[in-house]
Formats: sequence, structure tokens, C-alpha cells
Amino acid sequence: MVAPPDNDVLWAHGLTHTHDGSPALHGVSIGVREGEILAVSGPRGSGKTTLLRCLSGQVLPQQGEVWFNSTPVHTLRPHTRERLRRERFGWIDPEPALVPELTAWENAALPLMLRGTGRRAAKTTALEWLERLDIGDCARKRPHALLYSERQRVVVARALVGSPTVLFADEPTAPLHRAECAHVLRTLAAAARSHRITVVLATTCPDTAALADRTVSLLDGRRVRSVSLPHASDTEGRAACSLSV
Repeated sequence: MVAPPDNDVLWAHGLTHTHDGSPALHGVSIGVREGEILAVSGPRGSGKTTLLRCLSGQVLPQQGEVWFNSTPVHTLRPHTRERLRRERFGWIDPEPALVPELTAWENAALPLMLRGTGRRAAKTTALEWLERLDIGDCARKRPHALLYSERQRVVVARALVGSPTVLFADEPTAPLHRAECAHVLRTLAAAARSHRITVVLATTCPDTAALADRTVSLLDGRRVRSVSLPHASDTEGRAACSLSV
């Protein structure tokens, strides 16, 4: 077992994972500093989502280590990993999955209420985040009455409401139009700066990656220094890349 650096809130070494026999990650190592916004870029199928799921403890890598501060996430029991995710991590999916029976503010407040926060305090905090995301007037609506983009912003509010130590965002603005996307990204960045939230952001969009302090790239499950698309004159039609060391 390799000791993680002291200045990394999240650190992984040699992550290798497959899905049903298909390789997803090949020996990926990465470190993220406290309060940093890190973008993980690459084409679809490059391993971005698998990396985020391994870092957040949702998936155990078949090889390698994942550390959160001084905690070895890869050796924790399932219920301990679940508690860590509930109390210290936030997660944003590209699809806005909400509890249909709950209103928008109840969905946003759910992480706080699961931690034991009183209903009134949880509601106040949830409403503040919905207002910051320009959907305060939707607070009493249920998911079926919300536009798709409004549901996604409720998901963003739900991820931020508990001021997580690390926020994992997997294509968080995929369902949004350009103007809505820019507003959500500004909110994420402002929250990260003001609350010292570490953000790990998976994206295929250069505009979204530009939000980050630093970007790492994946290609075919490996971390690479650069990726360039083939030119029309490239008869072999292959992408060029250099592997990180």
C-alpha cells in the first residue's frame, strides 16, 4: 500500500477496472487538492464515469488504491463507504433522477434530512440553493411539473446542499441549454470557491473543462498528456496521444 501525499484530499494509484470483461481503466493514478476544481476530459467511453465512481467509492477497483484524506476507501466495508458518500461526498449525474413523490425543495433537502437535520432548517438551506440556481419559484412543484433543465438544477442543488467535501459531477450540464449551462457552471465554481469544495468534473465539453483549475485527459481508460484528432490526410485515421508517466 502506497502512502498518499499529505496535500491531496483525494488520491488514487494504479486504478484498473473492467466492465463485463471490457477494460474501462488501465492503471490510472490521480491526485486532487483541497478546494481544487479538476476536470476529467476525454471522448465518450474513455473511462471518465468509471474513474469518478471508483474515486467516490461507488465502485471498487479490481486493482489499485483510493484514499480520501487518510481513509483508504478501497478497503472500507460497504456500509462505511455508504456513510462516507452520504456525509462527505456529493454527486451529480447527467440524468436528473428525482423522487417523484417529493417537491423540488424536498428533493434538494433530502441529503440533509437523511443526516438528521430538522425539516425547517433543511428547507431553508434547500430554498437558498434553488434560488441561487434561478428555480426558487419551482420549490413546491413535483418533478413531473418541472422542465427537464429545471429537474437537473434541482439535482445540482441536492448535491451542494450539504456542503460536501468533494463533489463529483458526471457531465452535470449535459441536459442544459447554453445559457443554463453557463449559469450552473458559475454556481458550481462559486460554491467550490466559497465553501472550499473539491470538485471532480467529468466532461466532453471544452467550455465545461475551462471552468477547472486543472484538466486531466483519459483515452481508452488510460491517462494521457494530450489527444489530437486525426487530420483528413491521415490515411490510417488514428488518434495521436502520449501516455502519462
